[in-house]
Amino acid sequence: MNFLKKAVLLILLFQLVQSSGISEFDEYIEKIAGTDHFIKMMPVKGGEFVQGGTAKEGSREDEFPARTVEVGDFWMSSLEITWDQFEVFLYRETDTEILTDERQLELDIDGISGATMPYVNFNKPGLPVINITHYAASTFCKWLSAKTGHFYRLPTEAEWEYAARAGTATPYFFGGPENLDEFAWYGDNSDAKLHKGGQKTANPFGLYDVYGNAAEWVIDAYDPEFYTQGEKSRNPVNFPKKLYPRVVRGGSFKDTPEDLRSASRQYSVKKWKRRDPQIPKSLWWFTDATHVGFRIVRPKDIPPRSEWDKYWGKPIKEY
Repeated sequence: MNFLKKAVLLILLFQLVQSSGISEFDEYIEKIAGTDHFIKMMPVKGGEFVQGGTAKEGSREDEFPARTVEVGDFWMSSLEITWDQFEVFLYRETDTEILTDERQLELDIDGISGATMPYVNFNKPGLPVINITHYAASTFCKWLSAKTGHFYRLPTEAEWEYAARAGTATPYFFGGPENLDEFAWYGDNSDAKLHKGGQKTANPFGLYDVYGNAAEWVIDAYDPEFYTQGEKSRNPVNFPKKLYPRVVRGGSFKDTPEDLRSASRQYSVKKWKRRDPQIPKSLWWFTDATHVGFRIVRPKDIPPRSEWDKYWGKPIKEY
């Protein structure tokens, strides 16, 4: 084969790779167009793991039985989403500026609901965004997808636990609770407040504050019966049909070491909006859950367009 033919074949191969959306599975920086803000995304190579707890680590009833789960490849944000990043979505002043290169999806940014301003603002620049609802976190993901052309969403419970464990089968990715201060802000060391992300040691996947600081929304509704279905499953997700309860993972700056374990789960309750003065209550903000934030994922394989709304969810009014 002569040089010219080889060159033509290489060009055709490159075009095929580009058109199929295949790219290197590496960490990358997602810049939010029109701003100086960016989100660092870390690759998490999928595989099988045992989801759930063991009697030895003092697991709760809803962590049994442990089961084998397989997840696909995805990227996850190295830090919890900050107030500064969420504020770009809140004000929507840069919506006309979008990423134009290497887009994998097209979505009308004008058709995405805009968040209301918080009526009790617990958020501070540089800190993880908190007191936001599941719908607010999911809509941020939808908006970011429209801005960047990449499919972003909340992690599933299975993805979150797989990423938190980072290949380990111990209560925490570093073993037992005796070393927790090195890796997490929680009730014993946080001074009852949030801290800027990235000050503790990351897990082997490059994820900071996977335990503690802000508790993190996942897609799933909370249902103990769902966790007992089958001995093995691939990419399980319990899409919510009701407003409550929905799962948060990782524990927060308020919580005990037991609440921070990889297998531990907590869930939303109505009292998180107990002092909400609005009628109907806010779709976007909590008055009484100042510990809840989120991080985002980007699956390597984009679901069909007909399924996107299942991952982003729809608003449910609360009277």
